[in-house]
Amino acid sequence: MAEIIAQEKQGSSKQRKKMIRVDMTPMVDLGFLLITFFMFTTNFTKPNVMDLGLPAKDPNPNHTIRPVIDPLNQVTFILGKDNRVFYHQQTKEDLNRSNLKETNFSGINITKIISEAYNKAPKKENFTIIIEPTDDANYKNFVDILDNIAISKKERYGITDIKTWEKKVYEELTR
Repeated sequence: MAEIIAQEKQGSSKQRKKMIRVDMTPMVDLGFLLITFFMFTTNFTKPNVMDLGLPAKDPNPNHTIRPVIDPLNQVTFILGKDNRVFYHQQTKEDLNRSNLKETNFSGINITKIISEAYNKAPKKENFTIIIEPTDDANYKNFVDILDNIAISKKERYGITDIKTWEKKVYEELTR
């Protein structure tokens, strides 16, 4: 138990002073409670978050007309297992094993592929990047591809499931 002791004055004073004793234990408890409170309520590091701009929900869900994107105005990335990534700019009829190309997650490679596809696009204002993760893809690879899109400063991109015709060619390559 902590305490403060006031000493008596020596002198000719006839009145005798009593010793003051202050118990500091509650003050120490209060100090630890305050420290604990501030430790739990303070952010030590700010979370790193990337903005993911999603389109607004369609007010007419029965609207069935979908815009057709010219294959030259897009590049499709398929995220596969074992940190593999494939890309193409083909239609359903044209896609085969020879034109589904593989690259790695090096930022230089993916940014270069996006840049080359953008430069070949006939309508650059409609250029779109499509990301199709497979069931075997991992989250880190998905974040890496989004980072590379942000680095390449392309704002039109979409995330969708892999189509059956793409999955067929992808599975032929990964066997």
